[in-house]
Amino acid sequence: MKLTKKILAVVLSVLFVVGVFAGCSSNSAKDKDTTTKASASSDVKVGFIFLHDENSTYDKNFITAADEACKTLGISDENKIYKTNIPEGQECTEAAEDLVDKGCNIIFADSFGHEPYLIEVAEKHPEVQFCHSTGTRAHTEGLDNYHNAFASIYEGRYLAGIAAGMKLNQMIKDGEFKAKDAKIGYVGAYTYAEVISGYTSFFLGARSVCPTATMEVQFTGSWYDEAAEKEAANTLIANGCKLISQHADSMGAPTACETAGVPDVSYNGSTVSACPNTFIVSSRINWAPYYEYAIKAVMNGEKIDTDWIGDLATNSVLLTDVNEKAAAPGTQKAIDEAKAKLEDGSLQVFDTSTFTVDGKKLDSYKADVDTDDKYTPDTEVIENGAFQESKFRSAPYFDVKIDGIKLLNEKM
Repeated sequence: MKLTKKILAVVLSVLFVVGVFAGCSSNSAKDKDTTTKASASSDVKVGFIFLHDENSTYDKNFITAADEACKTLGISDENKIYKTNIPEGQECTEAAEDLVDKGCNIIFADSFGHEPYLIEVAEKHPEVQFCHSTGTRAHTEGLDNYHNAFASIYEGRYLAGIAAGMKLNQMIKDGEFKAKDAKIGYVGAYTYAEVISGYTSFFLGARSVCPTATMEVQFTGSWYDEAAEKEAANTLIANGCKLISQHADSMGAPTACETAGVPDVSYNGSTVSACPNTFIVSSRINWAPYYEYAIKAVMNGEKIDTDWIGDLATNSVLLTDVNEKAAAPGTQKAIDEAKAKLEDGSLQVFDTSTFTVDGKKLDSYKADVDTDDKYTPDTEVIENGAFQESKFRSAPYFDVKIDGIKLLNEKM
């Protein structure tokens, strides 16, 4: 009997101890959940690094998205920190380190050249998430806290190109020039894959409705140089280009077009207020969906995609309203029809049956997806009759120089 009582006492003691530890474990889990929820509601601090400020159409697009995402997620003004006018150099390292010191849980950067400096800081601070738009190295760096993002803007540029082609057709019909003279001018920043992908998709969209269209491209060697962009646009106009578009970030090209009375398709937002007579339409990446996705992941303790790609379906690729004053009749309908085909997969922007390279169809092509210093081709990207842009990483790698497009210079 005494033995039984002793056994019972031991059992009860064990059960008590187990219960205490179970309770501690349970309370710890609750505390952990509470911390996560607290972070979700108030404690997440977000940092943003911008190449320029709101005077740049490119950076304004990012800043607007950051404002929108933080408002949607309830991030207070005290918990979002903007660093503007941060060059692609050591200044980016310093800005990122300062954001870490200020307690940011997640940091975003918006320009291609920020990448090596952001990676440098990410390696030192594994507890902080770093997200870089337009970058190429996340899938090869092997860092759990470093991520790249982009969107299928080539689809938006293709749709904007259709608007350009419609305008060329209208001007041909009105007798302003002959079909053989339907030349487009394009102001580019650098001879990078991102820019090549952009002007090529725009050209293919234009030529899908105006088959005689050709293009000349003038590079400035800068993402933002209003004087150089205006000069490039004026050079293209003097060369006989009937319509201008761009992958550069200032108002230089649009204002040159307004002054010369030449139709313009801008980028990263409407320029209709400054150029009411010549602005047709603009495509842009909407970064708010990505910002919301990545910040929510931090709030919930979830993994962020190494390479994230937004598209028309995620509302990451947008077009402004068509300016009916400058656009050709039927432009919106043509855009809507093509957009539906892009969304259902019946239309592919880089369909290899729609262009040639040195007079030949492109049946096979290896792109430099795992970017190295020598830009060595490493991945076959032609599948199902099309160049599969942004399938193997988020950032564009289309660097093919197709027939019908003439580069007046190059800037690397």
